[in-house]
Amino acid sequence: AGFIKSPLSQKRLTQDSVELYCEAIGNPIPEIQWWFEGNEPNETYAQLWDGARQDRVKINATYNLHSTSTIYIANLTSDDSGMYECRASNDPDRNHLSKSPKVKWIRSQANVFVIERPDITTHVISESGKLILTCNMTTTYLAISGHEWMHGDKILHTDTDSSPLTSYIIEGKKEEHSGIYDCVYKTSPVIKGQVNVSVGPQVQAYKKSEHGNEGDTGVLICKSPSFPAVDSWVWYKNGHECITNGSGRYIIKSSGNKTELRILKLSIEEDTGDYHCNATNSYGSGSAIVNLRVRSRLAALWPFLGIVAEVLVLVTIIFIYEKRRKPDEVLDDDDGGSAPLKSNATNHKDKNVRQRNAN
Repeated sequence: AGFIKSPLSQKRLTQDSVELYCEAIGNPIPEIQWWFEGNEPNETYAQLWDGARQDRVKINATYNLHSTSTIYIANLTSDDSGMYECRASNDPDRNHLSKSPKVKWIRSQANVFVIERPDITTHVISESGKLILTCNMTTTYLAISGHEWMHGDKILHTDTDSSPLTSYIIEGKKEEHSGIYDCVYKTSPVIKGQVNVSVGPQVQAYKKSEHGNEGDTGVLICKSPSFPAVDSWVWYKNGHECITNGSGRYIIKSSGNKTELRILKLSIEEDTGDYHCNATNSYGSGSAIVNLRVRSRLAALWPFLGIVAEVLVLVTIIFIYEKRRKPDEVLDDDDGGSAPLKSNATNHKDKNVRQRNAN
């Protein structure tokens, strides 16, 4: 057996996780085991199993054309620091209790250093239309080569300052910029602090006015993009009548920052009106109004009937015009027939004139 990939030594913080990878080849395909030796003077190697250390250790192995194995350790503590050893062997007697294998286990080692996570204090200050976010690393035993401020996957600011104190300024109101912001310290390993800009729900109606046809299902939607997420949603009809999910023709589906009210078999008399969606979290509450208008089923025919009426009016106008136009055309033909008579009279007059001149 021989290694084609060996585990790499790593530095991690407490509460982080670590993953080590090992790959071996041989004929027959070798078995892979994981062993650990702590940093205590009298501690010896002990084999690690899937589910060890209160189920914080996960080991996955595959044996196909060659052997691959991954060990994953979650929620690291300082006791997880030490030497991790990947062992591989394809000797038939490798796990025999009394026989010594002819081919010894080959080994590949990696050190995992678990460093105590530094404490980071965070603050959010709102003043003069600005938000000031600050992070301060109270224990600075790691070298800092700079900072980054992030919102989700977006990098907002970066610098090369080595100070344990870093800040970021946001222009605007707190309600417009709620969310989770990360202050990242460029250390080895990287350290992150979390700044939460928290506000009450800023509720928005997906559409301020909804239309539905009588007998159809009406759908009203509200959302709150602010942080933290909404704890509870409540719908009211006309501002005071609480709507209970599953009662009558109402179905309410709420998940996190979104709620949806469905009204089955819409009625013009009963369902037309204003609907209030109210959201609550640990920082307050907010609401929005959706106006619902229910139309008769025949309302969809009005545009078609209007077009038909316009066509009928146009046909009638054309018919009347043609009816009145025919006598005028007959009159024009009579006038055209008398024109040659005028021409003959003129020619006769000219002939008489020529005769007088001859005399």
